[in-house]
Amino acid sequence: MAVDRIATFQTFIARTPGDPFPRYGLAMELRTRGDLAGAVVAFDELVALFPDYVPTYLMSGGLLAELGRRDDSIARYRRGVEVAASRGDQHAKNELEAALAAAEDAG
Repeated sequence: MAVDRIATFQTFIARTPGDPFPRYGLAMELRTRGDLAGAVVAFDELVALFPDYVPTYLMSGGLLAELGRRDDSIARYRRGVEVAASRGDQHAKNELEAALAAAEDAG
């Protein structure tokens, strides 16, 4: 019997609404399944509810770029750089700056 990962993430979200990780997992699972619109919604909710959750910015920025939403992608990366810097996460900041530069160069 296959485990429904989306239902599992939704259960975790209901049980621990203050934890961003299950929402991140849901967004990533939706993306993996090809539900890109659903993944965008899940990432947008994650950013709104947990604006300091750094991993969101790189993955959601990449998804927005993949969907041809260049300006939204650039804005998401820029915000991610700010958040990573404020959190002292230099590694994530470097990754986000590289993604931002690539997105800006792609225009």
